[in-house]
Amino acid sequence: MAEPFSVPVTVRGYETDVQGHLNQSVYLQYAEHGRWSLLHASGISQATLAERRVGPVVLETTIRYWRELLAGDEVEVTCAFVWGEGRSFRVEQTIRKTDGTVAAEITAVCGLMDLTERRLVSGPREALKSLATDTGPFEL
Repeated sequence: MAEPFSVPVTVRGYETDVQGHLNQSVYLQYAEHGRWSLLHASGISQATLAERRVGPVVLETTIRYWRELLAGDEVEVTCAFVWGEGRSFRVEQTIRKTDGTVAAEITAVCGLMDLTERRLVSGPREALKSLATDTGPFEL
């Protein structure tokens, strides 16, 4: 199996809290950045999604915090889509320091919403595949 898609991020000082570690809400932003980076690497832009009247939505998120992150830490945010049979799919992500230490694991249940009908699209895997110019990052 190939390595999952990843994007580098540097923890910025203004993202830290009074204890000096990365604020818990920023982990969600890093995860979102990883997901959008994967979509862009696949050739799917926000403009393309808007033209097709669909958009990704997060239905549930779980974060497991393992190690603190401090300002200046260099990390990679991985992103792997795990497809099922229904209208939703999972996105599994790891935030890892450059020395290999896992700082957090994030799992999100997501879907692709039809923006006209305001319902989840059936077959989100096929829908995203049809929009992608490069399906490699999705491992489709």
